[in-house]
Parts: sequence; structure tokens; C-alpha cells
Amino acid sequence: MKSKSQKTAELKEAEGKLKRSDALVFVDFNKVTSEELRRLRREVGGAGASMLVLKKRLLNVLFKEKGIDVDARRFKSSLGTVFSKTGLEAVSGAVYKFFNSLGGTDKELKAEAIKKILGGYDLLKKEFADAKLIAFYGQLPSREVALGGVLGMFVAPLRAFMHILNEKSKKSE
Repeated sequence: MKSKSQKTAELKEAEGKLKRSDALVFVDFNKVTSEELRRLRREVGGAGASMLVLKKRLLNVLFKEKGIDVDARRFKSSLGTVFSKTGLEAVSGAVYKFFNSLGGTDKELKAEAIKKILGGYDLLKKEFADAKLIAFYGQLPSREVALGGVLGMFVAPLRAFMHILNEKSKKSE
């Protein structure tokens, strides 16, 4: 059992992370090995986020102090909180990628692993995002890939036109 000073220190750490965050993602880390948990921390760290495991009661105290309308006790399993500086959409990709990889190649195992994503909270909009929305954001391509696709759509007609002109010039020779 942790002492009151240890709990206070954990609460201060969580408060510091919350001040620097734009969004929170809640995950279930039950039956996830410690090595996999370290990998999750590394992956969300690469997305500009950090993960903290805090008792639900302490998390509720923090939420109440900051005016966040989320009850951590609604989640039945062990709760890990990912604090994101870059917004809900950016960190969702890293979280989804991690849990999707836990299932291996079996579709049923992947579906079970993705169910470990419990939801999120956008601190800027002050609204809760359910697990389906987090998974949806996680499946979206990165910004660079999406911009490349849009650019490809703009360039495709020009490329086709250039190909037609090139073939016409070959026939006329």
C-alpha cells in the first residue's frame, strides 16, 4: 500500500502531465506483458505523448480538481492513461498501431487487442471520445501520406495529358 506522500507525488506528476496535454487516451493494460508495456510507452513517446498508470480513484481526484467530466471508475479493467501534447488524432495512431500488433495475424486476436482501447478525452474541446472514434482516428493515414494522396489526385490528370502528348509526338515522327 502506498503512503499518502507517494500518492501525492503521483498526483503531482499526473497534474504536470495534464497541464502540458491536449488530449488523453485510456487503455486497458490487463494481460499485457511488461515488455509490451515498455514498447507502448516508446511508441506513444514517439508521437509526443507519455503514458502513466494511476489508480482510478487518484485519477478521478485529478479530474475533479481540473473540471474534467470523466469518471475513471466506468472502466472495469486496469487503466493506463496516455497524455498527449499533440492532440487526440496524433496519439490515436500510435495507440491503435500498438494494440493492432498485439493480435499478430489472427483477426479475432486483433479485434480483442483493439478492444483494450477504452476511449479518450479531448481537453481542448472538453468532450469524451469513445473507443470506436479512437480506433477510427488510429486507422487514418498520417498527415504526410494523406497530403501525398491529395497531391497525386491533382497531378494524375496532368500526368495523363503529358503521356498522351508524348505518344502523339512519337506517332508523328
